[in-house]
Amino acid sequence: MSHKRVTKRKAIIAAGGVAALGAAAILLPNANASQDSGANDAATVKTLKAGDASDLASQLAELLGDAFAGSYYDSEGQQLVVNVVNVSGDKNNVIVQAKKAGAKVREVENSTAELEAAAKTLKTEATIPGTAWSVDPKTNKILVTADSTVTGAKWDTIESTVQTLGSGMATIQKSAGTLKPFVAGGDAIFGGGARCSLGFNVTAGDGSPAFLTAGHCGVAAEQWSDAQDGEPIATVDQATFPGDGDFALVKYDDPATVAASEVNLGDQTVQITQAAEATVGTQVFRMGSTTGLNDGQVLGLDATVNYPEGTVTGLIQTDVCAEPGDSGGSLFTQDGLAIGLTSGGSGDCTAGGETFFQPVTTALEAVGATLGDGGAGDAVGGGEAGAGAVDENGDGIDDQTGEAIVGGGEEAGAGDEAGAGAVDENGDGIDDQTGEAIVGGGEAADGGAGENAGGEEAGNGQNDAGNGQEDGSGVSESH
Repeated sequence: MSHKRVTKRKAIIAAGGVAALGAAAILLPNANASQDSGANDAATVKTLKAGDASDLASQLAELLGDAFAGSYYDSEGQQLVVNVVNVSGDKNNVIVQAKKAGAKVREVENSTAELEAAAKTLKTEATIPGTAWSVDPKTNKILVTADSTVTGAKWDTIESTVQTLGSGMATIQKSAGTLKPFVAGGDAIFGGGARCSLGFNVTAGDGSPAFLTAGHCGVAAEQWSDAQDGEPIATVDQATFPGDGDFALVKYDDPATVAASEVNLGDQTVQITQAAEATVGTQVFRMGSTTGLNDGQVLGLDATVNYPEGTVTGLIQTDVCAEPGDSGGSLFTQDGLAIGLTSGGSGDCTAGGETFFQPVTTALEAVGATLGDGGAGDAVGGGEAGAGAVDENGDGIDDQTGEAIVGGGEEAGAGDEAGAGAVDENGDGIDDQTGEAIVGGGEAADGGAGENAGGEEAGNGQNDAGNGQEDGSGVSESH
């Protein structure tokens, strides 16, 4: 299956010196490891990749406590900017701690608690279809959006509510479009006369292959196909919309489906390595079945959107365009981090507009799933599991951790024969009786990770590219 089109606004990956390659071409990754930069005040400010900035922001939020008032990523300077409040005298060395961690610090007026209280007021007083709001750490305010349907008394309500919040707490912007879920009647998926996009392949809590898409797609139809009027290939297991999110877990009907952890760009694929939290200012890319590949920036977090169908909370706000049929599609970073699932917004890819996304991390936690193959592809062949495992009694269980060794038995997806009787007393990944590599250690291991670990030929579950997936196999067509 190929994408319908890639719009004229191709994803441009220029930051960091990587030029756009045209069409849907994308080069990953391009950022260097974190480096200390500058002198004086900048001596402790680090140059960070977007994913590292997100991790640092999470750590500083916990470290700084009430003094933390949000953060954003300065993509031009590749730095994390952290907002802090109530640091008069800095008795707790808040600024010192943040700078030592590598962030750029600025003092702001509005605390996280104050911004959250203002958002609650908006929810109570101004929950009007066609409105949305999110926290913008760059301005240290709440950004309120009203679409073209919010006029007359509705507009007066929004405006007066913002005024009651106090000066410097919120701003209003008018959108020319209409806020709506982007569903139409990643790669297209079809169900009940609707068309959506597949977000990310995952492994469900029971180990079965599945994928994430938008919740409003999940409630629109129970069964989904990868071709219009085609036979169903997957069935909705869980769906949330409206309410606390917009996400659905859809399980493949064939339990042998190889759910590759990648995004299909049409002429190449992007390997998705892990899920990550969004950071304001981060450049992100969206893939959808209607408009293909587009890019933009994260503008706000914890967004509330009042769709005609109901209110959805906890979303990511961006300036990435989208259109009907893009719903559920993948939002990711240039270094392969899964960020979100397309929910809805206003505008289109000609005039632009606002688009909101369901955070992947929240969706995974809610449905009890893990990204891609659940980590088997990473561990097989020298990853965290298996390479240093100790299995003195040959039962396929690491005698130090109590966990199944990759390739050590049926639970680890080793296939029928290999690994069950392996002895690895010195923990070097070599069977001390045969001298051969234990499954997960190389091609010599007979039986291999087999179908359960994502490979079919090589014993370590790897293809020529070493990514744990058979060349040309999987469900990359369904992204």
